[in-house]
Amino acid sequence: MVKTIQLDKYMGEVVEERYNPLIKRVEVVIKIGHPGEGTPSKGLLRIALSKHYGKPVEQVIIRSLETEFGVQVSRVEAHVYDDASRVKLFEPEYIIKRNDESLQKIQQSQ
Repeated sequence: MVKTIQLDKYMGEVVEERYNPLIKRVEVVIKIGHPGEGTPSKGLLRIALSKHYGKPVEQVIIRSLETEFGVQVSRVEAHVYDDASRVKLFEPEYIIKRNDESLQKIQQSQ
């Protein structure tokens, strides 16, 4: 059975979702369709995933965002942590920096 997820204005299909009890995070892979539009930004996806999982946006990290050629479907790999301190323990610094920059762009445009 396929689980669907509404992320802001995008509809997604959860390909894989599992809780890692050792690291205390949810590891999720989602396919998001965005017909007629470009690839959604990591900042928008972080905000939408934080609302969906009921966690602060600082605890949501987008690991990768890849758009399939010619189909307007993106594959998103994200981690949702139980505690913000664990983000710095387990995520590489460059991933945290990319996610923060994307979120700052969203906040500046509003």
